[in-house]
Amino acid sequence: MNALAYDGAAVVGRHLRRIAHAPAITVMTQTMPVVFLLFFGYVFGSAVAMPGADYRAFLVPGLLVATAANGVMSGMFTAAQDSHRGVMDRFRTLPMSRAAVPLGQAAADLLTAAAGMVPLILVGLAMGWRIDGGPLRAAGAFGLLLLFRFAATWVGIWLGLASRSEEAAGQLGSATFMLPLLSNAYIPTEGMPGWLRTVAEWNPISAVTTAVRDLFGNAPVPEGAAWPVAHPVAGAIAWSLVLLAVSAPLAVRRYARPEG
Repeated sequence: MNALAYDGAAVVGRHLRRIAHAPAITVMTQTMPVVFLLFFGYVFGSAVAMPGADYRAFLVPGLLVATAANGVMSGMFTAAQDSHRGVMDRFRTLPMSRAAVPLGQAAADLLTAAAGMVPLILVGLAMGWRIDGGPLRAAGAFGLLLLFRFAATWVGIWLGLASRSEEAAGQLGSATFMLPLLSNAYIPTEGMPGWLRTVAEWNPISAVTTAVRDLFGNAPVPEGAAWPVAHPVAGAIAWSLVLLAVSAPLAVRRYARPEG
């Protein structure tokens, strides 16, 4: 365990130095959610009927969860880049824990994702969004966001290591952009056709979004929803743990197997 922690910390340091050497990418990834908030909030917001509620307050938790879900894309791209440029092969020649490399990448991503929430939260507060659920419930909401980001990143690392090329990983990563659109991150699911509502509410993003909105005190749990949304905190934790339990062992196993 000590070796895993030591090796994992070294990999975290490598990824943080890598991020520091590419500030433009960091600025872009942290700016895009703010742009989405301004665009959806002021352009689409006037067209979305939210009786008794403010759409921008409804939207901020959804964007926080959508940003957390982007861990799939970032994890996939980084793992594929390291894998197909020979970095993983060099790591495999070193006397270090097999789990340390993917774990270090996931931990570094979690740190940068936590910092990346700050601009979105500040702009959301400036647009009128408020946390009305109390400090303990707010802490629970942020904890769920980080847990979901950690799980999503492991999914991305596994897919990135399993990808055949950087280009394939990039195309698959871009396709994950659709996942928040098939959830309740941006609009309520109550107005969707029955089959589409079922698909959206069994999307893990919907359970996490509903849990975060409920804990922040921004919107009540919708009536008649599927189980993960009707029991959002339990559903969000369950989805995150399932994703972790499946993707982490697969990612470590895939990393331990040399290319070719």
